[in-house]
Amino acid sequence: MPVPDDGPSSPHRQNLLPTGPSRRGFLTLAGGGALTTLLAVACAPGASDGAPSGAAPHASGPARRGGTLRVGAPPPPTALDPVTAYDGTAIALYQLVAEYLIWLDEDFGLVPRLATKWSSDESARTWTFTLREGVTFSDGTKLDAATVKASFDRLLDPEGGSAALSAFGTVLTEGGVSTRGDSTVVFTLERSFADFPYLVSAGNYNAVILKQDYAGDFAERAIGTGPFTLTSYDVSTGVTFARNPTYWDDPKPFLDAVDVRFYADDQADLVALQSGDIDAQLLSRPALVEPLGDGGGITVDEVKGTGVTVLTLRVDQAPFDRKEVRQAVAHALDRPALREAAGSGLGDLGNDHLFAPLFPAAPTGIPQRTRNKAKVAELLAAAGLDGLRFTLTFDPPSKDYAVTVRSQLKEVGITVDLDQRSSKEFYGGDQAEDTPWLFTTANLVGWAGRAVPSQLIIPLVKSNGVWNGSKYANKALDAAAEAYDAATDDAERREQAELIARTLHEDVPIVVAYWSGAARAYDADRFRGIRAHPSQYADLTTVSRV
Repeated sequence: MPVPDDGPSSPHRQNLLPTGPSRRGFLTLAGGGALTTLLAVACAPGASDGAPSGAAPHASGPARRGGTLRVGAPPPPTALDPVTAYDGTAIALYQLVAEYLIWLDEDFGLVPRLATKWSSDESARTWTFTLREGVTFSDGTKLDAATVKASFDRLLDPEGGSAALSAFGTVLTEGGVSTRGDSTVVFTLERSFADFPYLVSAGNYNAVILKQDYAGDFAERAIGTGPFTLTSYDVSTGVTFARNPTYWDDPKPFLDAVDVRFYADDQADLVALQSGDIDAQLLSRPALVEPLGDGGGITVDEVKGTGVTVLTLRVDQAPFDRKEVRQAVAHALDRPALREAAGSGLGDLGNDHLFAPLFPAAPTGIPQRTRNKAKVAELLAAAGLDGLRFTLTFDPPSKDYAVTVRSQLKEVGITVDLDQRSSKEFYGGDQAEDTPWLFTTANLVGWAGRAVPSQLIIPLVKSNGVWNGSKYANKALDAAAEAYDAATDDAERREQAELIARTLHEDVPIVVAYWSGAARAYDADRFRGIRAHPSQYADLTTVSRV
């Protein structure tokens, strides 16, 4: 199984400021590829034998036991409940205590955790997972198949309020999980899905394994199999964690404790890092941490990712009911400049489809769409328009993006009226009738990184997708998406990916200008082993003192 390293093919840019960044290539792991690849990863030597790794990676010597890592983060806007949480802080916090069947590395490669191996039948509809032996929860309860089944039954309950329901979608439904003895869990799917291991991995961030009697009281009674135990939680000030002495992957973790402190905004968090009040950030904002200049030993670790801000255009309403108008907007954008202004230059350019370059099946033969003022005028004329004016709706996190889009479109004669809503209003309302993020003429929605493209394609652009704000419907794309999910052959998968991507590139129900990367800033003089992750996850098991 390919692993990241510090050589030329590393997925990271790890910059010790103020020396300045050096662009590197990155390694893509075929984790989302053929079924045989999935099985090879699961059963790779050293990956499924449960042998602990005793030293932190990317360190110059053996890991040092002890120390408290002080981390800054924004306060979680949602409850600290692994079943319902969907914000970055809450997710990163419960990931220190509870674990997944499978972790995802910085390339979205599958890493065995509570499951040691997995396989499917030829149809990719029945999946069998073998659990790691000897794992216990922090209160001494043994991990077994019944506990894993209970965790997924909880997530699949239509009345349970699970934030994971949309991820499972039409793939796995209530009643689809069974056990075979104490150490085997069987998932029976509604349809063939070759990427299913990702849906029970950290790629589906709610899918941590909790005890059978879990009652939504994680903040008061946080019990998991993970490397740390929660010792205190104050929604206003922060969270403290202690090393779990019974953690199965001994000698990890190397830290004695983690102290997470909440800061009201990104700037306050950054000041705390620069002044030495904290040692690392949980959720670094690339635009703030990249230009630190003389950072005094602060290191910024960066990875490319699959997070994306999508410009959604309603194809069932004027003016975007004409394909030429949608194409004109796409050709009006200066994508590198937009990436620099709204994304600090970190990440890959987008090409108006949902296959990020990090996805192994991403097509490479579609010409990159660039700014073309003459083409914009030609397309608007073909649509019978002398000019174009529309309203763009968004919430505060997308403000820089919206302002830059307005400025760029103005330069080609398109007028954009900005409609900023509070996040509560933007995502509020009736989700089936009038919520702004799904029912306005044009809007910007930020999507966290997904491990596989189907997690974006199914809800965003398939006919009647649960988050299909463009109201786009194309039977050929639907069929290709189904075929892509079922394909267990790399060539077939790439063929369907090409069809999906070219269809979206041509029809433009959504505009994807660039894919966001992720960053994590920390004090390299005090700690090592801290890494960025494309989904902003934080694996602190290998972090140690310098």
